[in-house]
Amino acid sequence: MKDKTLNFLFRYGAVIVVIGVIAFFSFRLPYFFTYDNAADILRSISIVTFVAIGVTLSLVVDGFDLSVGATVSLTTVVTASLMIWYEMPLYVVIIVPLIIGALIGLLNAFLIVKMRIPDLLATLTIMYIVSGIHKTYTQGYNIYNHMQFQDGTKAPGEMNKTFLQLGQGEWLGIPISVILLVIAVVLVHIFLNRTKYGRQMYVTGGNEEAARLSGIKVKKVRTYAYMASGIFAAIGGILYASRVGSGQIDAGSPLLMEAVAAVFVGFSVFGAGKPNIVGTFIGSVLIGVLVNGLTMMNVPYFTHDIIKGGVLVLALSVTFYVLNRSRT
Repeated sequence: MKDKTLNFLFRYGAVIVVIGVIAFFSFRLPYFFTYDNAADILRSISIVTFVAIGVTLSLVVDGFDLSVGATVSLTTVVTASLMIWYEMPLYVVIIVPLIIGALIGLLNAFLIVKMRIPDLLATLTIMYIVSGIHKTYTQGYNIYNHMQFQDGTKAPGEMNKTFLQLGQGEWLGIPISVILLVIAVVLVHIFLNRTKYGRQMYVTGGNEEAARLSGIKVKKVRTYAYMASGIFAAIGGILYASRVGSGQIDAGSPLLMEAVAAVFVGFSVFGAGKPNIVGTFIGSVLIGVLVNGLTMMNVPYFTHDIIKGGVLVLALSVTFYVLNRSRT
């Protein structure tokens, strides 16, 4: 009976909690269960979900990318500076941060695959380096339209209005960032579950030695996974700059914990027992609903991390307890 209850919670616990939290806030807050508020919640989770997709891909190959938050911070300020400092065309503003994200992922892969440094230590090191680079690049200042430099001169440019549509615009009443998010979730889900390369990633993460003996080039698979993680973090950085209309230093720091929480909440969704994109999306929705509801109830913002940490602890406890029992 106890095992059946735990397995039920493992498979459907996250979904039940999402429904329960939505029902609770809908009962307490008349405006909560409206289309506008649902759109606000999805818009708010779009950035962290892109970051969480990157973390999910690194976990699929049995890794863990801690550098995604710093990558978001760096790509956000680079994106803003390309427009405000250097007045670059839009395609440069989009492509350069994506290349930076891929290079950070490649550097992570080099340390992990070639130098054989454990994933957590390698990505932790890169996290500090990238964090230092983005603060050095901006000299500790946020980047905004026509900002004033220390020598008294002003930046010549401002945020491109077309670019701002990515984070602030709507299409047919749906936020564009939400449309991009849904497309990304569907495509990555199909890639991981319906393509040979996605299955190779799961096989590599499940048993690297067995994957190697079966002919899978595990080093290449792990390298691509970390590069994809960096690119998705960069997309999160681009959307962040687009949404706030400026380049905020340390913008990505709080996103790391939310992304990790979303991934591990999603571990157990529908009994997957492994990192999966649909679960990650549901985990992001849970965190977004919690933050939105608590904010509407005027709960102080500095207590939100306690709630999110509690959700992560609960998800980790149920997930790993059931997984460990199933292996013994």
